[in-house]
Amino acid sequence: MWNVYILKCSDGSFYTGCTSDLNDRIARHNMGHINYTSDKLPIKLVTYIAFSDKYKAYDFERYLKSGSGLAFRNKRLV
Repeated sequence: MWNVYILKCSDGSFYTGCTSDLNDRIARHNMGHINYTSDKLPIKLVTYIAFSDKYKAYDFERYLKSGSGLAFRNKRLV
């Protein structure tokens, strides 16, 4: 399974990512190994969406980072 996830950072910003191992990825965020979130700890997992297809997951992540995707995220997911 592939997961598209949204994190809320301590500064109020959101981070959207995609991974096949959500627990490991969250742990890496919390340890400060991910550049964007390393100075915005602690982080909180807001939501995640599971996909069986890797490419659909990456397409959805890309959509969430677009203008209309940001509006969708803010209205429906966070």
